[in-house]
Amino acid sequence: MSSDRLKLYETKGSPNSRRVRIFLAEKGISVTMIPVDLGVKEQFSNPYIKITPRRVVPTLVLEDGTAIGEVPAILRYIEETNPKAPLLGATPKDKALVTMWERRRELEGFAAVMETVRNGAAGLIGRAIAGPHGYEQIPDLVDRGRQRVADFYADLEERLSDVSFIAGNQFSAADITAVVTIDFATKALGLPIPETNTASKRWYDQVSARPSMTA
Repeated sequence: MSSDRLKLYETKGSPNSRRVRIFLAEKGISVTMIPVDLGVKEQFSNPYIKITPRRVVPTLVLEDGTAIGEVPAILRYIEETNPKAPLLGATPKDKALVTMWERRRELEGFAAVMETVRNGAAGLIGRAIAGPHGYEQIPDLVDRGRQRVADFYADLEERLSDVSFIAGNQFSAADITAVVTIDFATKALGLPIPETNTASKRWYDQVSARPSMTA
């Protein structure tokens, strides 16, 4: 289904942008993709600042010009306007569980990887936290971040030893965030799922085979 009236400002190498692209692919929705070149700091250009003062990607712009930033908000809009094949839960209980587990994957995994990368990458000096303000790197957070990633993997293994998917029996946005986190950790930090984590590897192989994951 095409929805050309929607514009998604995004970056191919951005893990947050990928979360939205996968979600759209799972829904079978195509929108107008507008690339933002982070390499030349296009997110700090005046035209993009007018779209989102937060100066981050992705941002979804509606037909009336409304700009929606932050991945959970973008996913919520897409889900509410395209409710078939729900990825945020179908019942009040399921919606709460998906929100809970997706939030935990984001806080415990995605944020841990981001913290580690941003406090250690030479190209991010003075930009340890994404957004409109500059923050200096704290090297000690790199070691702590790697420990957080290890804990994320341990907790993930415990969860997936009991369920088929992160929020229960159905694939959801929680799985999308977790897969993107793992691919991010593997590529940026050389920290893939430990070989001994058999439940996590079973789940990862299954969800990574979904066509949407190439988005």
